[in-house]
Amino acid sequence: MAQRLSVRKTLKLFIGGSFVRSESGRTFACELAGQTVHAARATRKDARDAVRAARAAWAGWRERSAYNRGQIVYRLAEIMETRRDQFEQALGIAGASATAAQREVSASIDRIVWYAGWCDKIEQVLSTKNPVASPHFNVSSPEPTGVVAVVPPPAPALLALVSTCVPIVCSGNTVVVAASHEDPLATITFAEAVATADIPAGVINLLTGYAAEIAPTLAAHMDVNALDVWSSDGEFIEKLAELATDNLKRVRRHAAPREIFWSGAKAQGLDWIEPFVEIKTVWHPAGV
Repeated sequence: MAQRLSVRKTLKLFIGGSFVRSESGRTFACELAGQTVHAARATRKDARDAVRAARAAWAGWRERSAYNRGQIVYRLAEIMETRRDQFEQALGIAGASATAAQREVSASIDRIVWYAGWCDKIEQVLSTKNPVASPHFNVSSPEPTGVVAVVPPPAPALLALVSTCVPIVCSGNTVVVAASHEDPLATITFAEAVATADIPAGVINLLTGYAAEIAPTLAAHMDVNALDVWSSDGEFIEKLAELATDNLKRVRRHAAPREIFWSGAKAQGLDWIEPFVEIKTVWHPAGV
């Protein structure tokens, strides 16, 4: 009997709910601990396509009830739970021990569940009824910012991606992620879970390649409303912040912390949601 060859996995970009090749056809090789992985190398055109998909998805996503968004985010956790072996294998190929991979997958799933519970509580916590001297009701409430570009740190590949991406979408935003080139396998494995959950196409878009190439396009894009950057390169962060000024993007910038940070309580919270909501105030006559 002829020897069967293994089917190699093609790591494509995840844009608008579909897995697509880079428009240039380029790929890059990533040397992981277990094997060499070839992934699509996103271009500026791919970044613009991802922003277009995120903008198209934003209106429908923000208009869903907060309770429904919570159900959908929770469904993502369910999908990841059923695919634990796949995620653990992906992290193992990147060099994680079996114990470390199990711990990171569990922490990632737990974090998604935690934010799913926050979806219908954000407004109650952040809204206020403001005292005014005139005969009006004055109420402030949070609304999603829009399209948010995210540049996550390279490690931990899965947990950092989940921790930066999920709190942004749970408030009604859509995201375009310029993922680290150091472990594209974890990024695309996460994309496969997103694709099979109930998350509408375009809400989460994942680009693999080199952030130095595609992040400036996202930072300068006039249809991106906010930027979340994690990097140990201060000059890179400042460059993106400068490009973001043309349309007054909200920019959250952080030096990439140690890997252990992401498994702790400081890596989740309302303060991970609040930077990407707009507080809108409404005046209404109180009547006689």
